[in-house]
Amino acid sequence: MKVLVTGGAGYIGTELVKLLVKNEDVESVTVFDNQSRINYNFFLGHRRDNHAKIRFINGDILDSRKLKKELDGVDVVYHLAANVTTPFANMDAHFFEQVNHWGTAEMTYAIEQSQIKKVIYTSSVSVYGGSSKKIVDEETNLNPRTFYGISKMRGEEHISRLSDNISTYILRCGNVYGYSKSMRFDAVINKFAFEANFNKRISIHGNGKQNRAFIHIDLLSKALADLLTTEVPSGIYNIIERNMEVLEIVDTFKMLIPELEFIFVNQHLSLRDIKINPDLKLKKYLNIDNNKRFEEEIEEFLNHFSF
Repeated sequence: MKVLVTGGAGYIGTELVKLLVKNEDVESVTVFDNQSRINYNFFLGHRRDNHAKIRFINGDILDSRKLKKELDGVDVVYHLAANVTTPFANMDAHFFEQVNHWGTAEMTYAIEQSQIKKVIYTSSVSVYGGSSKKIVDEETNLNPRTFYGISKMRGEEHISRLSDNISTYILRCGNVYGYSKSMRFDAVINKFAFEANFNKRISIHGNGKQNRAFIHIDLLSKALADLLTTEVPSGIYNIIERNMEVLEIVDTFKMLIPELEFIFVNQHLSLRDIKINPDLKLKKYLNIDNNKRFEEEIEEFLNHFSF
């Protein structure tokens, strides 16, 4: 089986590729990434781990000619490539539309002209919007409130039209957190971990009472890898681990680092609130349960830092 992963050198892609190359059913993994994050950590450490299976292509999903060429002979596509800049998800519409919307449109056109058998697309729970007190599930109407959320919803619309002819999976992911050599530090828990460990002070935007849905990078990458060979009906699936209030997260860090201080930025603001139903449809087919408590995960995370 030949696999192509767009955005494969990114946060999720790095951990996913690590699992894919261990799968005996996988003949090769092509990582298609434009290196827009200028993060070269993906290229470290593969030599002792089936490195011969990995092939890197420096390419942009807006380059339809190059994309079509690389899809030739591929069986499965993981489409992870996206512009993501938490917390500035509503600053520049063009920044998100260009890749998340139109780039996904180019990807869809290219797949339609290929022999691809399965497509797995990572979307976001941000397509639901927020500020509703109701628990959200896959049947909830979409109401994105940010340019990022809108662009991911448009991407879903393009990918969805493949489902008549190809096994198609849209995974609406919660906020991803946890250690990876290619990790992002703009996501809230990762940002808190860095600040808490090195500065001993956390900056909280808004009043901290906003709820968010989260998933650990290890759980998400394993679920994505398992989708390769597990029989799952095509469809749209939420994938989260837990819902947490920001102040709950701060309390966990405070418990692990007693001397930790925190300050509020624009404390008068009540920010977007969203809770996802943790009884996931995807759990009928994949093992997404985590036996670790949140504080255990954070303690392990902190232990990855050099000092």
